[in-house]
Amino acid sequence: MAVYANLPIDQGSTYTSTVSVEGGNSLPFNLTGYSARGHIRKNYSSSSFTAFSTTINNAQQGEINLSLTSTQTAALKAGRYVYDVEIIESSTGNITRVVEGQVEIFPRATVV
Repeated sequence: MAVYANLPIDQGSTYTSTVSVEGGNSLPFNLTGYSARGHIRKNYSSSSFTAFSTTINNAQQGEINLSLTSTQTAALKAGRYVYDVEIIESSTGNITRVVEGQVEIFPRATVV
């Protein structure tokens, strides 16, 4: 079952966050041999999405880095969205959702 976590993101700013994946025993889940992906959508049935750039930072410690460019966050209208992050086991293709929640895009006043 995925962990639920909300993400606050400032519109027009670069965004980075690290997700720590735990196994069933509350120890870090070893992500060696896995890749990750994550999307933000206005709602679960939206066909359009913004993709996080994902990097497995420290496989043995279960760390996934999520990032969005300032251009990506500027293109998102202020408001609430949904997101999730999945890991994909390269040897089997099995997909597991590890985190999900709401994203709140906070509007900006400074626009150049």
